[in-house]
Order: sequence, then C-alpha cells, then structure tokens
Amino acid sequence: GLEVALGGAPISTVVGAAPGPSEGIGVMAAILIMLIAFGSVVAMGLPIVVALVGLAVGIAFEELGTHLLVIPTFSPELAAMMGLGVGIDYSLLIVTRYRQYLAEELEPEAAVVAALSTSGRAVLIAGGTVVVSLLGLFLIGQPYMIGLSAGAIVSVVLVLIGSLTLLPAMLGFAGHSIERFSVRRSSKRSLGGSDRGFWYRWSRVVQRHPWRAALGSVAALVLLALPMFSMRLAFSDAGNDPTSLTTRQAYDLLAEGFGPGFNGPLVIAAALDRPGQNAVVDRLANEVGHTPGVATVVPPQFDPTDSAAVIVAIPTTSPQAAATQSLVLRLRSRVIPSVVDRTGVVAEVGGETAAGIDGADFLSSRLPLVIGAVILVSFVLLCAMFRSLAIPLKAAVMNLLSIGAAYGVMVAVFQWGWLGSLFAIGKTSPIDPWIPVVMFTILFGLSMDYEVFLLSRIAERWRETADNSISVADGLARTARVITAAAAIMFFVFGSFVVNDPLHILKVFGLGLAAAILID
Repeated sequence: GLEVALGGAPISTVVGAAPGPSEGIGVMAAILIMLIAFGSVVAMGLPIVVALVGLAVGIAFEELGTHLLVIPTFSPELAAMMGLGVGIDYSLLIVTRYRQYLAEELEPEAAVVAALSTSGRAVLIAGGTVVVSLLGLFLIGQPYMIGLSAGAIVSVVLVLIGSLTLLPAMLGFAGHSIERFSVRRSSKRSLGGSDRGFWYRWSRVVQRHPWRAALGSVAALVLLALPMFSMRLAFSDAGNDPTSLTTRQAYDLLAEGFGPGFNGPLVIAAALDRPGQNAVVDRLANEVGHTPGVATVVPPQFDPTDSAAVIVAIPTTSPQAAATQSLVLRLRSRVIPSVVDRTGVVAEVGGETAAGIDGADFLSSRLPLVIGAVILVSFVLLCAMFRSLAIPLKAAVMNLLSIGAAYGVMVAVFQWGWLGSLFAIGKTSPIDPWIPVVMFTILFGLSMDYEVFLLSRIAERWRETADNSISVADGLARTARVITAAAAIMFFVFGSFVVNDPLHILKVFGLGLAAAILID
C-alpha cells in the first residue's frame, strides 16, 4: 500500500515525457493539403521529400552539436516543427511557380530557371529573414538559448539549401511528368494564370473600402492582443508535467502532504564575518518564519567554524505562483535588510525557485533588445529587396500586430484557462519567460515569409504594368491560393503539437505559432 514517486530537479533531467506523434500527423496533413492544392501525386511528393531530407540532415547536425553546445532536451522537436513547416512551404512555392511556367509552355529547364529566378529569390530572402530572426536569440547570452537557436537555424538553413539545390534537380528529372498521377484536372487558371476569381474580387472590395478594412482588421488584432498585457512570466513547475510521470506524481504527493510550497523551498544563505553572530541568524530565521506567505522555517544550520549558515523557508504557495515571487521580493527588499543591516552578516535568498525568478527577470529585460535588433535587421533586408522604406515599415508593423495577437491567444489559453479543456493543457500556469523571446524570433521570421511571397509577386506585376491597384489585385490573385495552402500546412504542423504532444512547453509553442500563422 506504499506509494513511492521520485521528484526534484535531478530526476527531471532523466525522466521526461516521450514526444507525441506530432511530426507524423503534421506530415499527413501536409500531404492531404498539397494533394488538394496540386491535384498531382508527383507535385505533392517533391516538397515532402525535400523537407524530410533537409530535416533528417538537420537533426543529425544537431546531434553532433550536443558535443559542443548546451542543447535543450526539446530542441529536436522544435527543430522538426520549424524544418517541416518552412521546408514544405519553400518547396511548395517553387514547385507551384515551376508548374505555372510549364503551363505557359516553357521547356522544363527554362521553367526551373525562371522559377528559381522569381520564387527562388523570394524563398532565399524569406529563409534569410527567419535565420536573422533566430540569430537574435544569441543576444540573450544564455548557453541553452544559443543551443536552441543554433538547432533551429541549422534545420532552417538545410531545408532552405535543399529547396534551392535538391528540389531544382528533382524538377529537372521530373520534367513534364510532374503532372502525372493527377487526382483532378489542372487548368492554366488553377496553376496561377490569369485569375479573376474570388481573391481578385476580394482585393477589389478592400481597395474600394480601404479605411473600413484597415480599421476593422487592426481592431480585431488589438482585441486578440489585449490578454498579452496581463502576461506573467515565470518558470512553470513539475505540476504541469503529464500525470504519468514520476516527477508530477511526486509533486502532487508532496503538495498534498506538506503543502504546495514544499516543492519549491527557499534557501537563505548567510555569511558571518566574526564569532558571536549566530544570534543574528537566529533572529533572521524567526523574522522569516513570521513573514506572511511562509509556512515553516527549518532551524538554521551552521558550519563547524560558524562562518556560514543556511536557513530553509517553505512557502505556502507553489513555485510558479505569483505569491511566491512576491514573497521572494519581500524577503530580499524588506525582511532580510531589516535584520542584518549594520551587523556584518550578509544573507541572500537562493534555491531553485529563487533562481527561476531571477532568470525570468533577466530574460524579460533582454526581450526589448532582441525585438529591436530583429526588427532592424529584417527592415534592412526588406529595404534591400524591395528598394522601399514604406513596404518594410508596413511589414514590421503588421507582423508586430500579428505576434501580439498570438501572444494574447497564448495567455488566454494557458494562463487564463480559456478553452483549456479543448487543448488539454492540464492546469493553468504562467508563461515560461524564454518562450516569448524564442517565439518572437520564430514568428517574426515566419510572418515575413508571407509578406515576401506576396509582395514579390506584386512587385513583379508592378514592373510589368506600373499600375499599383492592378498589381496588388493580380499579385494577390496569383499567390493567395498557394499562400493559403502553405499557411494551412504550417498551421496543421504547429497545431499538431498542441493536441498530440504531452510536453507542456511544446503545447505553448505550437498554439502560439499556429495562431500567428492563422492570423497572418
């Protein structure tokens, strides 16, 4: 009848939830969407092959990187999420353009050259933007963030290289056979020729009512972003682990038997500079024990020379609770100074819980630097591509709005608990402080992708017509279908991590990324 469970930080490093079948579900969704979009089994298969080859090589490189860098345990899943999403998207755009040129009666070799000269250039700029965004994580200066960034960058770079080298070679072998094994008939219009269908008409509606469209869309984005302003950054504890893990079982047993704060004791270390200061430490322990939010205090332990002492305080609340953070700040700013000032005793609050609070504060302070650097470099890249200041500025503002809306969705679900049962989030929790930083670098790069793809086609049409209105309408009409298919693929790849992965952090990532792609 004895129930035994192992918990604590050392156990959590070797016990973890096995990743779910998210990657497989994402690939199956991509196959189905591209089969509908392309209508050809061969055209559908090429982007899948390129993405999987690039992803396999990327994960192999990441495994080698573990001998040089600090790689978080969930980094391979994140790299798979990124590699599959961007790899399929980039190949999809090039294959689509290749088929369009074949439909215009170009020979296969000429069609490959033309596709790489147009869509390939846009893919290169888009991939470069994603890499530049991920490089922003190096500004954090934390080894595990550098390792996480390096893994994602390698994955993106390899699928990008595959899209620009392996894919053109495969297109050369396929030639006109890319239309074989069709599940439906393809027309020049469906392949992106002159299209005056829904997307063209929609563009004209927006152009006739620009202010209504702008104000309505901005209002919707701002409404979605409002929860972001109540985001609380703190490291989530083992209470968010799957109930099947021993770390979660130990957490629940300790919370039930001794209170939730027993899972996150505060360690107060004191340095004594001369004999006879034990009374100061005893008085400090007494004051800490009478501080609101402290459940109990373990009597001070002194070293043999009475030069150091340790006080362990058990909070009344869990490690990830806002009240625990307030308690640590109160101990540091008021309780400890009121006892040790002018006594020669130095006392500091440490332990895993306090270290997590300090880490959250540090990462929060670095977020503005990362955001500013990523926006600046991306702005310069887009200026070089489009020879414009207005277009990069618009892209930056739009992407900030969509990322803010994605943050808001993430907070509403995981912190407030809205639709929590639908996404199987377990109990509500704060947002791990490194997640918004990593998500911003990923989302800003991915959000720029669709900007680049759409605006590149608009710019091509403008050079042909010099008519802004027609260029926007035709550019949207000729890219909306493929962008919608690409976004749907990425949405399902990311969304599969929300419903099929037991790891809490990957659920948060998946929902934030999927929401941002859908909003874009």
